[in-house]
Amino acid sequence: MIEIRPLRAEDHRENFRSGDVELDRFFHKFAGQNQFRLHIGTTYVAVKDNDILGFATVSATSISIEALPKSIKKKLPNYPLPALRLARLAVAEIAQGMGLGKQLLKAVFQIAHEMADRTGCVAVVVDAKPAAIEFYKKFGFETFEAISGTLAERPEPQLMILPLGSVPRD
Repeated sequence: MIEIRPLRAEDHRENFRSGDVELDRFFHKFAGQNQFRLHIGTTYVAVKDNDILGFATVSATSISIEALPKSIKKKLPNYPLPALRLARLAVAEIAQGMGLGKQLLKAVFQIAHEMADRTGCVAVVVDAKPAAIEFYKKFGFETFEAISGTLAERPEPQLMILPLGSVPRD
């Protein structure tokens, strides 16, 4: 059985391989630092028999209403809006094709609903790498352009959004 839970300081991350060098580097070097020392994001891991098979890193963010697609912004106030950012999601090569990415995304959706209930959250926002855009579209994410705060990576991730009302609760 696969358990999805927050990363622990004692978790062994060094053997994780997703096939994406940048995602692996983040997980090996920065996930723990960002979570335990800087407190700028939390990484959730999918674990089976003490092996990490995938991860999703989330953080709180705010989005400007001017950047939102028209279909979303018509019902919202004109000030920065709280959202949950899915910063990174990766599945180990040995677990790809087993639906683990979907399981991790469902865990992120649950976190978004918890955030909405506790502090406010209007949407889940993701920085989708080009190869992952179709994956997120299957769940209803729409693309939109950031006004500021884009990453300097190349190729640049596509900013995508899923309004909380479209985020499944299960």
